[in-house]
Amino acid sequence: MNPHITVFTLGVDDLERSVAFYRDGLGWTTAGIIGTEFEHGAVAFFQLQPGLKLGLWPRASMAADSGLPVSAGEGPPAFTIGHNVNSVEEVNAVMARAARAGARIVKAAQATFYGGHAGYFQDPDGHVWEIVFNPAFSATD
Repeated sequence: MNPHITVFTLGVDDLERSVAFYRDGLGWTTAGIIGTEFEHGAVAFFQLQPGLKLGLWPRASMAADSGLPVSAGEGPPAFTIGHNVNSVEEVNAVMARAARAGARIVKAAQATFYGGHAGYFQDPDGHVWEIVFNPAFSATD
C-alpha cells in the first residue's frame, strides 16, 4: 500500500449547510453536491491540494455504505480516511493486506453504485479506512 491519503471524508448532519459553510463561509471551491440521483449518493468534494480532496457526506449515508450503525461509539465515525487506487484489483489487494495486518473488515470490497469498487476496514484503534477505485478519480487526484 502506497502510504498516501487522497480523500478525507467528513460525516455531516446537514449536507447543504456543510457545503455552504466550506464554500460560502471559507471560500473553498466545489462543483457542489453531486450524486443525488443515487440513494445515499449525495456528496460534495473540495480540492484541498494536489492529490487531496475533502469529502462531505451525510452520516446516515456513511452508515448505510459502511454497514456501521449511526450511534455513539461503534457507529460511523465523523470521518473516514479514503485511499483511492487505480483498479478493482488494487482495492482487493489492499483490503487483503489490511486483513493480514489485523484490520477488522467492516465491509468487504464490492462494486459501488457509481461504477467503482470499494471496501472498508478499521485499524486497531477503530479508525475507518475506505479503499476505493473510483473511475472518476485517478489515484493521484
